[in-house]
Amino acid sequence: MTITPRAIGRPMDRIDGPDKVQGLARYAFEHPVEAPLYLYPVQSTIATGRISAIDTVAACAEPGVHAVLTHDNAPRLAKVENGEHGVLQSDRVAFRGQFIGAVVAESPESARYAAGLVRFTYAADEPDFDLRADRGDLSVPSPTLSQFPMDADQGDVDSALGSAAVTLDQTYTTPMFHHNPMEPHATIAHWTDAGLTLYVSTQGVYRVKQTVLGLFALDADQVRVVSRHVGGAFGSKVLPRADVVLAVMAARTLPGRPVKFTLTRQQMFAQVGYRSPTIQRVRLGADATGRLVAIGHSSVEQTSKLSEFAEHATRMTQTVYAAPHRRSTQRLAALDVPTPSIMRAPGEAPGMWALETAVDEMAIACGLDPIEFRIRNEPSVHPTTGLPFSSRNLVECLRDGARRFGWEGRDPTPGVRREAGWLVGTGVAASTYPVLEFPGSTARIRLGSDGRYAVEIAAADIGTGTWTALTQIAADALDVDVDRIDLAIGDTATPTAISAGGSAGLASWGSTVVAAADRFRRTLAEQHGGQVPPDGLQVEESMPVNPHIGKFAMDTFGAQFAEVRVHEETGEVRVPRLLGVFAVGRVINAKTGRSQLIGGMTMGLSMALHEHSVLDRRFGHVVNQDLAQYHIASNADVGSVEAYWVEEHDPYVNPMGSKGMGEVGIVGTAAAVGNAVHHATGVRIRHLPITLDKLLAR
Repeated sequence: MTITPRAIGRPMDRIDGPDKVQGLARYAFEHPVEAPLYLYPVQSTIATGRISAIDTVAACAEPGVHAVLTHDNAPRLAKVENGEHGVLQSDRVAFRGQFIGAVVAESPESARYAAGLVRFTYAADEPDFDLRADRGDLSVPSPTLSQFPMDADQGDVDSALGSAAVTLDQTYTTPMFHHNPMEPHATIAHWTDAGLTLYVSTQGVYRVKQTVLGLFALDADQVRVVSRHVGGAFGSKVLPRADVVLAVMAARTLPGRPVKFTLTRQQMFAQVGYRSPTIQRVRLGADATGRLVAIGHSSVEQTSKLSEFAEHATRMTQTVYAAPHRRSTQRLAALDVPTPSIMRAPGEAPGMWALETAVDEMAIACGLDPIEFRIRNEPSVHPTTGLPFSSRNLVECLRDGARRFGWEGRDPTPGVRREAGWLVGTGVAASTYPVLEFPGSTARIRLGSDGRYAVEIAAADIGTGTWTALTQIAADALDVDVDRIDLAIGDTATPTAISAGGSAGLASWGSTVVAAADRFRRTLAEQHGGQVPPDGLQVEESMPVNPHIGKFAMDTFGAQFAEVRVHEETGEVRVPRLLGVFAVGRVINAKTGRSQLIGGMTMGLSMALHEHSVLDRRFGHVVNQDLAQYHIASNADVGSVEAYWVEEHDPYVNPMGSKGMGEVGIVGTAAAVGNAVHHATGVRIRHLPITLDKLLAR
């Protein structure tokens, strides 16, 4: 079906905006339930070992306490496929901060106090927190998607590097980054004779439902999950975590009373995943004209011993630049730490920090402008698969960004521009992220006698604007005004939908809604002569298979530009200006789309200058586990952030011609800032974050 855009592309205000600014939009913990109980967890104080004894007497004696759960008395789970979900199932401790108990009481205060009275005795083992590239037990991770193999090898990289005119061989690192959405993870679990109702802050209600069904051996009609508004997620709420399992356990233990459980900010640093630290080696070789002949990129990351997660930091290296010889590898070290998880642009964000920093170094070594070097190494087809790109406008992004940013006439010499005690520099980096869509969604469309269309699909709005953008897609697919669409999302009472993630949500849900609208219009015309039956008309349709998958390489691209100022005496770094130009297909909503891009760029700035989780290597916990010590970019840090996009027609990606915008904005930002710091000072920083101590020391 071809969509004629009328609503699509407009900078339409958020449909949910008025409710949010008035405080009427209900988040997970705010749903009204009668006579709730409150859960507070007990966390392990060792990183690995066993629980040898438990004393709950004092906690059980506290007024208002209804239950104290440990592995001795917790409900047994039916099927645990993810080790993190095996909450209170054994005496084994796998990381510091793991849930090993819980208190349920009449008030959050009494639950928290009683939890502090529970005493555990341990038989601790010697923990391993040592992430090194030379470990002898590194493993190859399993691919999460078939189109993204962990290792890729073409040609002879070593020989090509040996004969190259210009070479680079450097190591780049990124630290551990932790999720900090404004809304912490929260659950209300209410178990009655009719079944289980969950209000959860999640990126996918059906993912939560399927997980709970398997763990507790329930039938599909026994569980309903609701999540209409989410206060940020960034990947941390794609997979149901241990907090959801613990809340359901407590509710099952105390049926009839809803149990409310929200994590504290400190607890989130152990419970909701994080971006793994990386150790990345990049090797580049170019001929005398500045064309790459070899690219080598390896990454070593950590995972837990409970379950595997890989950051995929070398994945995009196979996409961005042309070179006949190329190799990328990825290895994991299983440590006594919590399991890493999805974080905005997993793989691409840390991987492009390394690659784009190396490319900047290589451009300088070749005597070329960094933009010219990138353009000179632009591939005509996908470098690894040989497939044509459905659309690829990285060069246009670089050129348009250079024009907007004022790149022309830039003196390439580092450290020569000074303004009132500040060294000033500019930098550039490329961005990329794959265009993904996932099957498994179904949409229901119903037209009533009042002429209004009910569009139902269990999509998620994690603050990205799904309520609005999906309404725009539905309106154009049905060829009606947006004010005739009543959208229902975030509830398993509506048809199934994939989770928000991988910048694939809107593309997948939108394609499903378009297919349902196409079926609706055909059914109305072919079976009812174009006349709406007296009792209305309803259809359901699942997401169709995209016939162009496997015939084209599908990716988003962008160019990031940064201006930095580094104080000559203190080494303080400021970024007064960020500018990005992106190729993201047809933009569904110009207002929310721009918001996603500048949000990603701001998060990339935070990654460049501030964020760094500090692991205490004696005990295995993050010591800066609050927003006072885990620094993220605030309004005072951001300055001017500009986001633009080039016009891009891509009929192959989906019926809307859209590409994801949620993640490409963070990719490349840190490298652009780092490259600008080098231009300002002559100091090359290869290890994030870029802090003044690293500059002053050199």
